[in-house]
Amino acid sequence: MEHDAAARAFATLGHPDRLAALRLILRFAPKGVRPTEIADALHIKPNTLSHHLADLAAAGLVTVTRQGRSLFYAADLTMTEGLIGYLALDLGHARADLLPEVLRKPPQVSAPFHVLFLCTGNSARSIMAEALLRDLGAERFIAHSAGTRPGPAPNPFALEVLARNEHATENLFSKPLDGFQRAAAPKMQFVFTLCDLAATEDCPPWPGQPISAHWGLPDPARAEGTGAQKALAFAECYAQLRRRIEAFVALPLESLDRRTLQKRLDTLPQQTKTE
Repeated sequence: MEHDAAARAFATLGHPDRLAALRLILRFAPKGVRPTEIADALHIKPNTLSHHLADLAAAGLVTVTRQGRSLFYAADLTMTEGLIGYLALDLGHARADLLPEVLRKPPQVSAPFHVLFLCTGNSARSIMAEALLRDLGAERFIAHSAGTRPGPAPNPFALEVLARNEHATENLFSKPLDGFQRAAAPKMQFVFTLCDLAATEDCPPWPGQPISAHWGLPDPARAEGTGAQKALAFAECYAQLRRRIEAFVALPLESLDRRTLQKRLDTLPQQTKTE
């Protein structure tokens, strides 16, 4: 990266709100996020946020695309990688001792893998994902789920679709996220957010820097209509989750480097869509 481009990017990120916006947008990478969701999560006025997003785009840090009536802002991963490389290689003169330990050491991933599925209420999508990975992953995976604001119990429609597909539901319950961030909690190798709201939550760094990805899905609990229509929404959500998790457990996790694995996980939702 050229010095002037790096200086322009650093100057843009010198404002705390612009830095916070890019940090949030990166959680959705490679997908984009709507300005309204950014404004709500960061408590920034829409007009002010528009100026910040324009500055980030002018510096090459984000791209903007239109889908219907909505604008989506996505991180330019090539630019972001170049900026980090400039810090490490040019400004830092490739001094390995300046890098965080997690970047200096190759990832050591081996089964069994602890995997956390994160949602807001931990009552539907994340509960179904936990049961799916528990049963599809055999002994290679230990599945967990949690909510940033967990409800009192799993959604009955979620339990019904799981039972109909021969998953045991007796030990499934809604759990708070902070239970997995304590010193005695199991160390996660993977963390997946399944709802956009959970992805915008500002969580502290996970011990060991697990690989994370956003696998956003529509909330079946918001489906309206008859009981049959609501049950159909949960069945469709279950089917999408099953395809993703089947693809995930089939990955050669032990042999992939972190960069390749991250890209595979980021694109897995698009690869498992049905026509």
